[in-house]
Amino acid sequence: MAMDRRDFLKIAGLTALLGIGGKTGFELLAPGAAEAALKDIPLTAGKKWGMALDVLLLDEEVMDACVEACHNHNNVPHIGNPKEEIKWIWKETYDHAFPGQENEYLAEAFKKKNFLLLCNHCTNPPCCRVCPTKATWKREDGIVMMDMHRCIGCRFCMAACPYGARSFNWGDPRKAPKELNPDFPTNREFPMRSMGVVEKCTFCAERLAKGLFPACVEAAAKVKPNALIFGDLDDPQSEVRGALRKRYSIRRKPELGTGPNIFYMI
Repeated sequence: MAMDRRDFLKIAGLTALLGIGGKTGFELLAPGAAEAALKDIPLTAGKKWGMALDVLLLDEEVMDACVEACHNHNNVPHIGNPKEEIKWIWKETYDHAFPGQENEYLAEAFKKKNFLLLCNHCTNPPCCRVCPTKATWKREDGIVMMDMHRCIGCRFCMAACPYGARSFNWGDPRKAPKELNPDFPTNREFPMRSMGVVEKCTFCAERLAKGLFPACVEAAAKVKPNALIFGDLDDPQSEVRGALRKRYSIRRKPELGTGPNIFYMI
């Protein structure tokens, strides 16, 4: 990775300012394990990956299956303390999921219903612009990636994300699931988390490279087919575009100009 003297000094200075413990400047400048592994995998055929969620089909059973599948596949630890929880995909009420949708006479079915939330993989992701080490970046196919091994824990990306889609690992990384998924692209020598880093949904990029759907989409299909529809938003003939043509959909905080690529069909 090319880097001039000015960029080196910027990162070195920031590292000293934040008091990063246990990570040297050379470790930060070296390509992260996750990024390096994914560079060897060709990008999938999609030009702009996105997802449509059918709110009418997403009951508690489907959403619980999605959360379990995602967290098991990505070795997400269960800390137990809500204040320190790590979430890649989670459930939230309408008021918290769509604060900008102020409808005085909202249908009763939506008032008490939970919605499934995850990273929106925005077209214009503010998180990528503020990361000083490029630990988070946007791929050519639209996926906003996160390399936990390059993250210095400054949490600038968390402050920039308007969706609360990122989690900071405060807790003990040894609280990961007992049965670790060996396919999750973490450090080969330490297949769990590092304390003090940020993480989030990556649309299961390593599964896409194998021609598989994200874990949540696959899990939902086993309970209720078409509850989650994943595909290329740039392809007019894709299944996700077909679904969005037939149904009215809303997005989370579209007024911010981030261009979220998660659609909720109501």
